[in-house]
Amino acid sequence: MAITNGYCTLSDVKAALRLTDTVDDSLLEISVEAASREIDGICERFFYTSSTTRVFNPEDSFVTQTDDIVSVTTLKTSSGGSSFDTTWLVTDFQLEPLNGTVSGLTSPATRVRAVGQYLFPVWSVTGTYYNKASVQIVGVFGWAVVPPAIKQATILLAMRQFKRFDSPLGVAGFGDIGVMRVGRVDPDVEALIAPFKKMAIA
Repeated sequence: MAITNGYCTLSDVKAALRLTDTVDDSLLEISVEAASREIDGICERFFYTSSTTRVFNPEDSFVTQTDDIVSVTTLKTSSGGSSFDTTWLVTDFQLEPLNGTVSGLTSPATRVRAVGQYLFPVWSVTGTYYNKASVQIVGVFGWAVVPPAIKQATILLAMRQFKRFDSPLGVAGFGDIGVMRVGRVDPDVEALIAPFKKMAIA
């Protein structure tokens, strides 16, 4: 099978495992894709690009929090809640963070700020369209480049998943203190992906 939106290649994992034959290539490709999707789930974001249309609720009249954005093709807002009838110019908004970095790490845009002739529609509590998505963005979402830490975590996790076939019942081996079982979380993988997890707000 071919790897779809994997964060490392088959060659990366084979090199890490010191494998030169092709006997297990199919299983390794499954491991890479499964590891990549597991990282998506843990981080609550994906690290490939997807051209699509998405809608958002503005935080206030000036800021709209978004999914990860690589680039914006069009931004429209709804003046009445029934259609996206107002098209913004590129001078009407800016993507943030402005310098593309957060805590020293490269980051895509995660919010849009109104800086021109328009404001984001925010209707009152008694309004007909209160809390209705009023911002539509057509563009490229995700990450333009897979961060090195995500690639490394994927290699480690894919190796772990592949080697799991050697311990189908969760038993990694026997030591001086008895049976050794496979742990649930790899601390190295956890440390690598931690900076990329979306912050949960209660």
